[in-house]
Amino acid sequence: MNLKEIVKKIEPISAEWVQKAREHTLELAIPPRALGRLHDISERLCGIQRTLAPDVSQKAFMVMAGDHGVAEDGVSAFPREVTGEMVKNFLRGGAGINVLARSVGAEVLVVDMGIIPDVDPGASELRSRFHVRKVGRGTGNIAKGPAMSREQAEESILHGFTIASELFSTGVQMIGTGDMGIGNTTPSAALGAVLTGKPVEQMVGRGTGIGDSALENKCELVRRAIEINRPNAADGLDALAKVGGFEIGGIAGIVLAAAYHRRPVVIDGFISTAGALVAHCLCPAVIDYAFAGHCSEESGHRKMLDFLGLEPILDLRLRLGEGTGGALAMGVIEGAVRVFNDVLTFEQAGVTASETAAAPKAG
Repeated sequence: MNLKEIVKKIEPISAEWVQKAREHTLELAIPPRALGRLHDISERLCGIQRTLAPDVSQKAFMVMAGDHGVAEDGVSAFPREVTGEMVKNFLRGGAGINVLARSVGAEVLVVDMGIIPDVDPGASELRSRFHVRKVGRGTGNIAKGPAMSREQAEESILHGFTIASELFSTGVQMIGTGDMGIGNTTPSAALGAVLTGKPVEQMVGRGTGIGDSALENKCELVRRAIEINRPNAADGLDALAKVGGFEIGGIAGIVLAAAYHRRPVVIDGFISTAGALVAHCLCPAVIDYAFAGHCSEESGHRKMLDFLGLEPILDLRLRLGEGTGGALAMGVIEGAVRVFNDVLTFEQAGVTASETAAAPKAG
């Protein structure tokens, strides 16, 4: 399928099933909506899966990796070589996302969307967790020209869509987005500024921990990238091609796949949300299926989430990426599902109508 065919088949979540879920919530043997946003989460899952028995027990993360030409201009505290080394660490199971994904029972897959080196995953059991969909060996330097061609932008999105779709076909019920790419907060900031209309200085943050002079340089590079490339804010594919990244396109494809297959997707941090912005530009209905795992320390992340109408589940001052905030949020989401499915109703608990009326209200 091409992007137009995918987008055409995406529908909003079912308002009818959300309403049925709300009616069920009112019957639970607790004060009305006493568990706050947990009820909102479980009810939206019912609308996504079109059921009153939501299930997110099978979970997976896709960590999308790519290198960036703009990294040569000192936008990161780390050299570009770290991207490939971190991919190896993901495959060894030793990174932050591996640890936190294990804590919620989620598998981790790594996708080479366009890193410079070729990574040999080694042992056969690791090969099944590693997908090579290399669109190119790093993007172009967006401060000097476009990141990629329009054809490459579409290719990156379709790779993310295809691999996520394969995961869903194996029984995965909830997917999380992750990223790895030295320098990738710079194209993410550029996409954020273009697609939200916010000023560059509100979008650019310190990424891996750069100092004041490097931050000033980073802002100037993002301004230059937008001025030189003139990305079209009404065309997500154009914006991705002009100032984006291969892994950001892959994340956009994951978000589209979740909406297409009616599955929830947990968006991680700044880079993942840039991918969600691209997907939203292509098809606004995808946001019905997205949960914002957390709000990161990157200055523009909150503005991206506000633009998308997503309220973060957690706010822990994280700035690692990889999917780590999304993994922590999955525990909350699963808790919301357990409350919806397992808390007894007043009738099941043997509480009479008069006792229900006399029960103390929330707050």
